[in-house]
Formats: sequence, structure tokens, C-alpha cells
Amino acid sequence: MKKFMSVASLALLVSVASGACMAEGVSREQIKGLDEQIQDIKTDVLAISTDLVQLEEKLLYPSNTQVSLFVSLAQGEKFRLDAMEVKIDGKDAAHHLYTFKELEALQKGGVQRIYTGNIRSGEHTLDVTLIGKTAGNSDFRHSASYTFTKDVAPRLVEIRLAGPGGGKDIEFKDR
Repeated sequence: MKKFMSVASLALLVSVASGACMAEGVSREQIKGLDEQIQDIKTDVLAISTDLVQLEEKLLYPSNTQVSLFVSLAQGEKFRLDAMEVKIDGKDAAHHLYTFKELEALQKGGVQRIYTGNIRSGEHTLDVTLIGKTAGNSDFRHSASYTFTKDVAPRLVEIRLAGPGGGKDIEFKDR
């Protein structure tokens, strides 16, 4: 909807500008001035769009109920992560199938936000299941649980993944 409004307003401005140019002989300076005005309007539309996205996030996920889960890989891990399932209090929260580029980004130190949602204050259980292949190309499936307490502030939990065989395959960090 937001993009449609910005595209529609931009199209309207361009059509008005082109109609004005055809109606009378317009100098290059006037066209240049019109181009600058269009660029200013595009910048304003993008700024408004950014503000609307931030406002929407604040309305959908108020800080007193917000929980966000982030995924990262331990340094130097080379296993292939195919999929990840996340449950909060036994209910499905997220399921993600990884592409080669996403896995490569995680291996280079990237962090993925896998879930943002609303939960009530109190104690909650987070269940994570990894599905993938080891460096030796054998299949693995590992699961781990983590209990955390949600208070009034937003809760951030990092799910740090290590390859199979390292003892602690899945670690959790509360932030």
C-alpha cells in the first residue's frame, strides 16, 4: 500500500511535468529544477515510508510483550545448516529453510532475526531443532531447550549454533 502510494504520487508528478513541458517551450534550467523537485519528493516519500514501518513495528510488537530471536553460527563452523525449527511454549514460532547464500552469510559472522512476536510476561520455554549435514556429509538433527523469563522490557535471545560433535551444538544467550 505504501509503495503503491509513493509510486502513484511519483507517476502523477512525472505526468504533470511532462504535460507542462509539452504545453510550452521549457528551458533546460526549468526541467533541471523540476527534476530536483522530483528527487526531493522521492526522498520525502522514502523517509515517510521508513517512519511508517517503524511505527507499524511499534504498534504490532509493543516493547512490554516483544520477544526477538536471532541466529548466529559459532566462529569457524563449516557444517551445512538445512533447516531450523523454533517453538515457544510448545507452539510453532518459526521454521526456516536455509539457502546457500544465507548459510554463507551466517558463516561470515552474520546474524539472522528468525522471529519477532508478542508473548506475555513470565517464564517461557524455547525449543530449537537443527537439521543439516556434517562436514563429512552425514545427516544430523539436534534439539535443545531453553527457559527464559519475559519481563516488561523487550527480550532478545541469541541462538548460537555450533557444528555437531562439539559438545554444545546449540547455545542460548539472553540479551
